[in-house]
Amino acid sequence: MNDPLEEIFNLIKERKFKELKELISTLHAPDIAEAMEESSFKNSLLIFRLLPKDLAVEVFSHMEPPYQAEFSQLINEEELRELVNELNFDDKIDYLEEIPANLVKKILKNTPENERKLINQFLNYPEYSAGSIMTIEFIDLKKHMTVLDSIERIRRIGTDKETIYTCYVTDRSRCLEGIISLKELILASEDTKIEDIMSTEYISVNTLVDQEEVAEKFLKYDLLAMPVVDLENRLVGIITVDDVMDVIEEETTEDFHIMAGMQATEESYLDASVMELYKKRFPWLAILMISATFTSAIMENYSALIASMTILSANIPMLMGTSGNAGSQASTLMVRSIAVGDVEFEDILKIIWKELRVSSLIGVSLAILNFIRMYVLGKYTLALSLVVSATLIATIMTAKLVGSTLPLLAKKIGLDPAIMANPMISTILDALVLITYFTISSYFFKL
Repeated sequence: MNDPLEEIFNLIKERKFKELKELISTLHAPDIAEAMEESSFKNSLLIFRLLPKDLAVEVFSHMEPPYQAEFSQLINEEELRELVNELNFDDKIDYLEEIPANLVKKILKNTPENERKLINQFLNYPEYSAGSIMTIEFIDLKKHMTVLDSIERIRRIGTDKETIYTCYVTDRSRCLEGIISLKELILASEDTKIEDIMSTEYISVNTLVDQEEVAEKFLKYDLLAMPVVDLENRLVGIITVDDVMDVIEEETTEDFHIMAGMQATEESYLDASVMELYKKRFPWLAILMISATFTSAIMENYSALIASMTILSANIPMLMGTSGNAGSQASTLMVRSIAVGDVEFEDILKIIWKELRVSSLIGVSLAILNFIRMYVLGKYTLALSLVVSATLIATIMTAKLVGSTLPLLAKKIGLDPAIMANPMISTILDALVLITYFTISSYFFKL
């Protein structure tokens, strides 16, 4: 079977627009959006014009926000307004956040006042908060309603809602009183009251909670949707699992960038300019380079020791590399554990005790291997073999403890735990390795 994207490009090239229209009408909206983003703006507009209105709206919602903003310049103002009005509320908010303020005003010019107030409220929520990713398109019920009344309400208003699988029970003041699933409604008797079958044990978040914490709760409790409430427990919106998947992707991408020692970027690699990539990478490398001068200072401080026993310097790369790898193992595992909510700062003593036992086993095992490598196979002196092996034990234990605790400390003071991953951990450990190595050497050789 031919690649649909390739077929689209071929039909455009051959100007077979009738066949093109038939083809794209059979494709999924995300595939069409991908084809448009990979085409020139001229061809992208051609594809869009051939789409039925409903499909066009869905395709537009699947475009990446930066591309949506650029594509908006290709269509007239009235067409754009109609398109935006048809979007789901959360998709509409995502789009309006990307485009210039003057264009937002034009689009909202003829929007009903109540909806305009809601949109402005959403646009004012802090970036990356629960309020900024929620939607108001949910099914609300009252506890005095019967199951039959509730199902009829779902049929009447459910078409335009984000999800109908979970319904939310509110009082006259919109305070959340409980939740009920569509499955429970269908299986219950028609004359059963909602208050008799609704669940009052539900998980909710405040509008100002960070989106990363929202994602953690979705993973922990296996949720499909989560209610968002204000400080007075009034239901203001819901967050669905598809929005959380986007959050997880964003957070994972950001963590990968930070762990690699660069600032996160929302643009794809090919779309980002050279200057933008330079700005994202240079600051971190400069900080790490300057911090690495501590390593040079330590070596200068022990220059007499190195001069008297030049063989000591031959083992420095191995010690630094092994220590850095051990620290990266621990920090990566800890960053992951923090991200999925497995550990909290309160667990730090348990973590230290566990890492002490793990690192001692690893340190001793590597020290034995190193002793065999140096003394038995490498014909190094017994003294030097013991010094390097002892240093390995000490530095491995230090690396594991540093790697496992620094991400927790970063999280505690409000920093991203991913900051304390490689290469930051390696830079810190390089200095500690040298201090440990030369201290043991000085003591052992009385230099």
